Amino acid sequence: MNSPERSGDTAKRKGRLVVVSAPSGAGKTTLVRALLAREPGVRFSTSYTTRPPRRGEVDGRDYFFVSPDTFEEMVSRGDFLENATVFGNRYGTSREQVARLTEAGFHVLLEIDWQGARQVRAAQPDCISVFILPPSIAELEKRLRGRSTDAESTIEKRLGEARDDLGHWNEFDYAVVNDRFDDALDELRSVLLGKGDRNRTDNPACRRLIEAVMA
Repeated sequence: MNSPERSGDTAKRKGRLVVVSAPSGAGKTTLVRALLAREPGVRFSTSYTTRPPRRGEVDGRDYFFVSPDTFEEMVSRGDFLENATVFGNRYGTSREQVARLTEAGFHVLLEIDWQGARQVRAAQPDCISVFILPPSIAELEKRLRGRSTDAESTIEKRLGEARDDLGHWNEFDYAVVNDRFDDALDELRSVLLGKGDRNRTDNPACRRLIEAVMA
């Protein structure tokens, strides 16, 4: 994909807003990072949050860190495409940031949960929404257990939440099953470039694949 920053461009084509969601353990973040590394014409939407920075995090790169009062002021002004409270902290996607990047010709990736995706679709119906699925429920459980050192009760809670999240796949325009990583990355890239018909959730073949995952 050509970068929108080529010299000699007289009119930049507006970029797309691509919303990517998945249950925990499906590999969404790894796919998004790989796509950003591969495609120079893609940018990541940096969220605002009220939680304090963790070690190594940089303001403006990982998140925009703001006070609760500032966040509420932004909510009241309608500055966010979506916002949510997670474990007592607020998170939001800047409407202005997304508009500025897409107007400049960049495709913008927004990595959020299905509830946030629902808000974005309502606010910006022309966005593209993609749901990432694991190859099976058993593999999802294996991944969650393999990466966690938490108590069994916490792991079971996350598994329950992940199963619930999977039930929302049909709210999205496209679905990608992350079984073989390189194949999933190619499919996500195809969706971004407008060539992902095989991954449309109204495609019978895609629906059969998802039904097999959910079985």
